[in-house]
Amino acid sequence: MSLMLRQYKKASNMFDRLLVAVDGSEASFHALRESLRLAQGGAASVKVISAIPPYEGELRLVGVRNLAATMRGPYEEALARSEEMGRNVGVRVTTLLAQGEAHEVIPEAAQAEGCDVIIVGVRGFNPVESVLQSSVTARIIGASQTNVLVVPLHSSIGLTRLLVAVDGSELGKSALEAALGIRESYGSHISVLSVADVPPDLYGVDAKAARELIEKARIVLQESAATATARGEDEFKLALREGDPAKVINDFARSEKIDLILIGSHGRTGIKKFLLGSVTERVISHAPCPVLVTRA
Repeated sequence: MSLMLRQYKKASNMFDRLLVAVDGSEASFHALRESLRLAQGGAASVKVISAIPPYEGELRLVGVRNLAATMRGPYEEALARSEEMGRNVGVRVTTLLAQGEAHEVIPEAAQAEGCDVIIVGVRGFNPVESVLQSSVTARIIGASQTNVLVVPLHSSIGLTRLLVAVDGSELGKSALEAALGIRESYGSHISVLSVADVPPDLYGVDAKAARELIEKARIVLQESAATATARGEDEFKLALREGDPAKVINDFARSEKIDLILIGSHGRTGIKKFLLGSVTERVISHAPCPVLVTRA
């Protein structure tokens, strides 16, 4: 655990009860490794879950005598490796082998176990792909009532520099509340970013509409500042930008060396769920650091 985490960690915070999903991939074990680092030296509990997908083929044609054991094998091995990883760093890991679709059983387990956050790993940005490389991750986020922390391969979970993307939606406000809670526990530095989604050609077509979009983004930023100030926080950075929201958010994260992006699972589109192609999905797909997707 970093000096910063040891110095500021309080007894209770939003990372007390971690549920880490593993599937045997290196990306999932990297997410677990980072979760264990987060838990080291504190009171956080780490539960690791692996989900055996249902077999949908014709059993008579399988040619495997003990299909159930064959299907369980890789997931049992993943959990055994998870326990060993915990022992190696002095963190107790409990495990859960679930049966069913990952996007169903993982959120259900998080609710049943009272977990604060679900942690999943992804391979990271692939310039050829414009959507999440694992649709399972997207579906977990979409089905979950628990915050989901997405950890790209080769990234590290850090809590020193936080970036909150706000858009005036309730879930955008929940991202800000989550950031303020993390700051209370870890002494983090918070940047609040509001992006005016102004198409490049709008100024030439309707300059008034462009100015209205910018003003709306400015109001969202002011409301966020008022929320933070009401919580007794006066050390935070406010940023107003124009452009494609997902690109602006990730570019800001890179330029400011952000450790963690916080964003709502969906924004003010009127769509009440996480979707492939949404701003949140595109932020995750291209993020240079872990992303905490918050729920109301």
